[in-house]
Amino acid sequence: MSVRTVLLTGFEPFEQEPINPSWEAVRALDGERVGDAVIVARQLPCVFGNAIDAMAALVETLKPDVVIAVGQAGGRTEMSIERVAINVDDARIADNAGAQPIDNTIAPDGPAAYFSTLPIKAIVRDMRAAGVPAMVSQTAGTFVCNHVFYGLMHALAQRQTTAATRGGFIHIPYLPEQAARHPGAPSLALDTLIAGLRVAVATSLATDTDIREQGGQLH
Repeated sequence: MSVRTVLLTGFEPFEQEPINPSWEAVRALDGERVGDAVIVARQLPCVFGNAIDAMAALVETLKPDVVIAVGQAGGRTEMSIERVAINVDDARIADNAGAQPIDNTIAPDGPAAYFSTLPIKAIVRDMRAAGVPAMVSQTAGTFVCNHVFYGLMHALAQRQTTAATRGGFIHIPYLPEQAARHPGAPSLALDTLIAGLRVAVATSLATDTDIREQGGQLH
């Protein structure tokens, strides 16, 4: 039986944070088996352009069946399964290389947006069933997280392969030790984040067609 590959990516720390929960969570799953699949965890730079290049190289080298990029979203209360990536960089802060693009197109030859090809609502359902706070998110922002999400989906759309690779993005809250430095900010424990990502991987591998279940917001 052939072994499938699931690529999980997290980011290096940014904005003066000593750690990034996305990397702490995904690296804990590196090498883990989920059914007939093995998880490969890799870190991406929090740098416009370089992050997309690094992701594209990983996809080309590993030829994964599923790619789940993960990023920090301080202030969010739940694991946020992103629905859509948009074709714009509009940075509130500079990246780790000092770049701060404003109103830049990510891919001039690309569409305005890409939808995740992960079973996002099934993932939310299964995370909640496992006791992990989760929601469908309608925006991945306009910083490096959305940049990578869009770049990933654009790269997958350009690949000429018989078996389509599924891809998407998950935003996660601060870890408690980060929230302690930001009074009032919500957080989730590392074990909870790891458990949630394990569910996301298993559900993505097992679910061909997403469920139809309410997951929208008024605002």
